[in-house]
Amino acid sequence: MTESPYARRRRRSSARHRGPEGPASSSSPAQDAEPDPREVARAIVLRQLTASAKSRKQLEDKLADRNVPEDVAREVLDRFEEVDLVDDAQYAQLYVRSRASSRKLSRSAIRRELATRGVTGEIAESALEQRTDEDEREDAAELVRRKLPAGLDPADRAARDKAVRRLVGMLGRKGYPPGLAFAVVKEELEARSGTPVQDDGIGEEHLDTP
Repeated sequence: MTESPYARRRRRSSARHRGPEGPASSSSPAQDAEPDPREVARAIVLRQLTASAKSRKQLEDKLADRNVPEDVAREVLDRFEEVDLVDDAQYAQLYVRSRASSRKLSRSAIRRELATRGVTGEIAESALEQRTDEDEREDAAELVRRKLPAGLDPADRAARDKAVRRLVGMLGRKGYPPGLAFAVVKEELEARSGTPVQDDGIGEEHLDTP
């Protein structure tokens, strides 16, 4: 049977703590007293949540890293969910707003980030509904305005093409599709110059997109 990620992480962590010589041969009675794993788990979760909001998967990973037994971790996290201190739906809502505001990421990019944090399916899609197509276009335009070279002459084809490739690539890394990225860059170039920008030489086929 395939070993679970939780078990693999716990095994690796245990090996690191034992070191090359294995377990210590003797210890004092005080050292022999094992702390209550539930109290340990609760303390870890509270510290994590105090630092920042976390998804359930992130907390599961942290407890596994600290060798908390899987059944104990599940019991403690279930209890935190019962009292609404762990709530993936609320976490996703906050995460989408934060990443869209601070990084201007597209919905597809945020969806991928949520998935790495264990938030997928209806919970993720419900949170992403906060963002509209118009929101994304406005954010893409703002990113382009920030990065558009101040002295760029749209009539200089070589300089223009270089700027377009760089700007479309930047938007691509934030999850915006090439078609939208190109359209937004073209609009911002036209707004900057006050004249229409001809498509010759800056069509999507000429762009270095990710």
